[in-house]
Amino acid sequence: MNLPNVLTLFRVAMIPLFVGAFLTEGINDWITLSIFAVAAITDALDGYIARKQNIVTDFGKLMDPLADKLMVMAAFVCFTAVGILH
Repeated sequence: MNLPNVLTLFRVAMIPLFVGAFLTEGINDWITLSIFAVAAITDALDGYIARKQNIVTDFGKLMDPLADKLMVMAAFVCFTAVGILH
């Protein structure tokens, strides 16, 4: 498994952590934002590394965009759950 794919899996693993932090009272909003920011940075980093080293895998073609969409969808679901979005 190459580094871009590991970063993609790390981003997927951060989704429950983000949702848990978002929905748990008493956790500072900056912590939740930091979790989302780290996920966004890993997205940029895995894309940069994959392009720089010309690493293209079928797993990466599927999971990288899926991980992105799942992270954004998790944020929108959380916003809806707490009433920020309707």
